[in-house]
Amino acid sequence: MQKLTIILISFLLCSNIMAAQEEKKDTAFITPYPLTSHQAYQGGEKLVFTLNYGIVTGGKATLTVKDSIFNGTPVHHVIGRGVTVGLADVLYKIRDRYESFIDIETNEPVKAIRSIREGRYRYYNEVEYIRDSSQVLSKKSGIHQVQEGILDILSSFYFARNHKFNDQLEVGEVIEFMTYFSDENFPLRIRYRGTEVIKTDFGKIECYKFSPVTEVGRSFKTEDDMHVWITRDKNRIPMRVRFDLAVGSFTCNLYEFKGLKHPFSSVQH
Repeated sequence: MQKLTIILISFLLCSNIMAAQEEKKDTAFITPYPLTSHQAYQGGEKLVFTLNYGIVTGGKATLTVKDSIFNGTPVHHVIGRGVTVGLADVLYKIRDRYESFIDIETNEPVKAIRSIREGRYRYYNEVEYIRDSSQVLSKKSGIHQVQEGILDILSSFYFARNHKFNDQLEVGEVIEFMTYFSDENFPLRIRYRGTEVIKTDFGKIECYKFSPVTEVGRSFKTEDDMHVWITRDKNRIPMRVRFDLAVGSFTCNLYEFKGLKHPFSSVQH
């Protein structure tokens, strides 16, 4: 996977980075996630992000949530898109799309779609989650046994918004998910760094700060080369993702939002 793609899809909370940086390996069983009653998002929510390298905008990303029905089950149909714009689009065109159909009651995915168009490269796959037998059915590779409660890349972020991003976290704590990505099991880990107030186009915003637990020595020199800021309100939406790579710093900022379930109350006066 190209690094530019990793950056464009950064609002997925480092999922592509983990898949691109970690070598395939056996992992310890990660226990199912305890559920809470909080609901951070709703159908109709839309988040728009811009990717900037200095003053240059090279990409755009969107996250949308729609109410839908899948095989008779009420779901949130979540769609994540990442595209290049401007000169970046001329040099290396990207049109990536991720979809997840999330059971509204359990917050677990019942189906995931990944459609990748990067230059001449093409990749497409659909994965169905068979919950009663802890299996997934991949359109590319057939049936695979997985652990109970496994998530896909996109649904892991929405699951975290409901159940993991909150004031109960302790500084240094690592949040873990097991995800099914590119027909493999991949653990997704992010470390909580505490709260921080950042300056944005919407004003000063109080946020939870996280860093992905990445493999040092490839794209990242230290564990502090990527940070994610999530609003410290009931919406728990990403405000900013920053990458410090060898070629420079990239920043993905929230540019526009609508349809939030709760008032946007992280603004500091």
